[in-house]
Amino acid sequence: MDAPILLVALDGWIDAGGAAARAVESIVAQGESTHVATFDADALLDFRARRPILHLVDGVNTGLTWSATELHATVAPNGTDVLLLTGVEPDHAWNAFADSVLALAVELGCRMQVGLGAYPAAAPHTRPVQLSATASTDDLAAQVGLVRGTVDVPAGIEAVLEQRFAGIGLPAVGVWAQVPHYVAAMRYPAAAARLIEGLNLVAGTDFGTEDLDTEIGAMRTRIDELVESNPQHVAMIRQLEEAYDESLEAMAGDEPSLGGGELPSGDELAEELQRFLREQGD
Repeated sequence: MDAPILLVALDGWIDAGGAAARAVESIVAQGESTHVATFDADALLDFRARRPILHLVDGVNTGLTWSATELHATVAPNGTDVLLLTGVEPDHAWNAFADSVLALAVELGCRMQVGLGAYPAAAPHTRPVQLSATASTDDLAAQVGLVRGTVDVPAGIEAVLEQRFAGIGLPAVGVWAQVPHYVAAMRYPAAAARLIEGLNLVAGTDFGTEDLDTEIGAMRTRIDELVESNPQHVAMIRQLEEAYDESLEAMAGDEPSLGGGELPSGDELAEELQRFLREQGD
């Protein structure tokens, strides 16, 4: 491998709309991948919280599928080497796990680390998905976007890896998609596409998003239909649009903003959308 990037997208941390998971699915589908390493699940995972899946066929136990955390290698269309750290975020031994990942990254010549995630935000589905970043340097954060302000929040293992990389002088950045809060509990492919675009921007890859276009269009149509049928939903979306536009203006003027704002209740719309998708068999 020639100066690969380490791409981190682990289940168990914040991934609103399944954006990071869907982005990784798309990336993996764009080329062949090679298994590099499997981490010790017995030492890292709590199997009472993540029980293996039992496969029964006519009452016969045909096997178990266990949760795992693995490292694979793939190549972007433009030839950029990528290491994919996927699977389950560890429940235990975070420092030991981070040390092991860093050691592998150094051994394989990694030049930077990029994490993918998504969180619910006061954002309408009628506007482009915005990105924010956590990063090891101001310049790197500015390439993606920046949640301005000071805040203390719970961290995922990706943040630990960011610090490990920064500690040895390698750039590290977390790319976060802001997902409309009323679709956060279901797949939101527009956010997945935006994460891929953010990855391409900071890492110099050229993964495509064309395979997501049909999903994005179908989801937009479904949400629009439900919103238009209820005046309260229309009013909520208009409120979100105004707040979104004001936030962009504030960022352009370099005014402090956490990029969130108070969330108008979208519970009813979320319930209607989930029910609609179930009825459609999606």
